[in-house]
Amino acid sequence: MSKKVVTMGEIMLRLSTPGHERFIQADEFDVCYGGGEANVSVSLANYGYDTQYITAVPANPIGECAVAALRKHNVGTDYIVRSGERLGIYYLESGSAMRASNVVYDRAHSSIATAKVSEFDFDEIFKDADWFHFTGITPAISDSAIELTKAALIAAKKAGVTVSVDLNFRKKLWTSEKAKKVMTELMQYVDVCIGNEEDADKVLGFKASSTDVTKGELNLAGYEDVFNQMADTFGFKYIVSSLRQSYSASNNGWSACIMDGNTREFYHSKTYSVTPIVDRVGGGDSFAAGVICGLLDGKDMKNALEFGVAASALKHTIPGDFNLVTREEVENLAAGDGSGRVQR
Repeated sequence: MSKKVVTMGEIMLRLSTPGHERFIQADEFDVCYGGGEANVSVSLANYGYDTQYITAVPANPIGECAVAALRKHNVGTDYIVRSGERLGIYYLESGSAMRASNVVYDRAHSSIATAKVSEFDFDEIFKDADWFHFTGITPAISDSAIELTKAALIAAKKAGVTVSVDLNFRKKLWTSEKAKKVMTELMQYVDVCIGNEEDADKVLGFKASSTDVTKGELNLAGYEDVFNQMADTFGFKYIVSSLRQSYSASNNGWSACIMDGNTREFYHSKTYSVTPIVDRVGGGDSFAAGVICGLLDGKDMKNALEFGVAASALKHTIPGDFNLVTREEVENLAAGDGSGRVQR
């Protein structure tokens, strides 16, 4: 029987400029759907897991398009609620070379932002579930979403479900001060904590010394120190961080590190040179999904991390939010085949 993974968050309509046009140049937008936890669900469904995505969408054709996008990729939509007034939107201007990408949100008062705890039967949702994944984006959406996230976490732990979080700090949604207040309280329910250096600093107040991703510099000893502090403070089973070295918007170094919170074993993955980048949106989500998949598969933490890093490196080559790769493709890259040769 396939293991059941539940994720919860906001799926949005994504409107992106064609190619690398600026907003002011665009006469049309490319349309797709995505969102942190939805992207994780799609990846895990691709890898063969039974996934259920929890959200609220408006009872209109746009809401149904979002649900259809999930169903297309075998994500379970049994518990999606139809309520509220609108689907959140985000506009994406893809950067290139030294010009950064830019995101504009239009998600205030979206269906999930106004959804109430009473609309969801969390006891039923987590029945027979093995894993629950959420991100720091969902509680950042609204105060109602904070209560919704907390209720889901309490129900997940009551059901004995393993819980992972991707800290995912979004400065356009809330301040670091509010993020620390809210997320610190929620960490008591978390087994596996995933993030990057900015997330650890802005969300939980832990900073890796001598690291500047904008200069392509990493200090692994600093990450190990931060991971030890996080393990001491919250008792996480695993602490995981993606490591992006941003040489430009088109050229990144990509790796990750992980620590066993019990033994304090620390491991740094192989590093991929990802260039040219087609679309980095969803890169962190594909990484989180890969690590979760590896751990659910029963891989040791090193191999789970390598699977996640390889999956995410491949996501950078795919337009859209979803990581539409197979297990075989990820495993081949993790095993060392990054040639990109035509498969005949």
